[in-house]
Amino acid sequence: MSQRFFLWQILFACLTVLHLCGAVWLQAFELEKPECIAPAKPGGGHDIMCQLLAASVADSLLLDMSIRFMPGGIGALAFNYAVSVRPKDANMVVAVSRGTVLNLALHKFGKYTEADVRWLGAVGTDYGVIAVRDDAPWQSLDELIATLREKADSIVLGAAGSIGSQDWMKMALVLDMAGINPKAIRYISFEGGGEASQALLKNHIQVFPGDFTEVVNHMEEGKLRILAIFSETRLPGKYSTIPTAKELGYDIVWPVWRGFYLPPKISNVEYHWWVNTLYRLESSGVLGREREKLHLFPLMILGEEFDRYVKNNVLQLREFGQKFGLVQ
Repeated sequence: MSQRFFLWQILFACLTVLHLCGAVWLQAFELEKPECIAPAKPGGGHDIMCQLLAASVADSLLLDMSIRFMPGGIGALAFNYAVSVRPKDANMVVAVSRGTVLNLALHKFGKYTEADVRWLGAVGTDYGVIAVRDDAPWQSLDELIATLREKADSIVLGAAGSIGSQDWMKMALVLDMAGINPKAIRYISFEGGGEASQALLKNHIQVFPGDFTEVVNHMEEGKLRILAIFSETRLPGKYSTIPTAKELGYDIVWPVWRGFYLPPKISNVEYHWWVNTLYRLESSGVLGREREKLHLFPLMILGEEFDRYVKNNVLQLREFGQKFGLVQ
């Protein structure tokens, strides 16, 4: 009897430990006031990504996720906030894109590098575009290039980020192929694609090398025209009339993955909960529905795979920066 009683004591102790571990596990995933940081002004790609995540979380997890706009340094302020102010806060995610990683590759975030946050995942693809107002004199990319070739500083271009940003970079590649010095053009920087697209609408700039999601609604309203898109092939359906830069003689494909990162000192349990949550949102179709509403295209790279993907991106984009003498 004493041996059986001893075994029951062991079993009870094990069950108690499992129960306590389970309680800790559940407690670790009990999000409180989840928040998505959009490191730009409203209306751009980061805003779109936070809208996507907030809508998906509300639909699937029945939680309200707030969106906070944090422009500054084209992502640098939000990066610093995640690393130094809320490094252990698993309630916070930050929207990120290939453009943010380009800034990291060019050492524009000061002492911080791609190793300083937890890379959560990419959940959608956007594509670079060259957009003008619908009443602009250029009906094609060739006409725009001809004007710039005649006098490079006769047109004002503007986009998210300063010289060396991804928006500037894709236009610089086109100009370089056309035999035009990218540094000869007049360029104005903005805190995000939303602000840049508004500047185009108000004719403060004449050309916006932005992203598809940032201009498509304005295009459908008849306010803007897309001269070229940096996708491998033409988009499907009603957007198939937009020519690719590649077919126009500029062999440039510029997909813009969009996703999220997390603060650096959250636990592995919290990190994997977020990874698994995005996986469930994708497999359930929730993310797909929200992507379609926001004109994003499918992509899903999560967790450690995404971490490797980002770090490879940094190496590739640093080479682009070196081409134009931008690496600090």
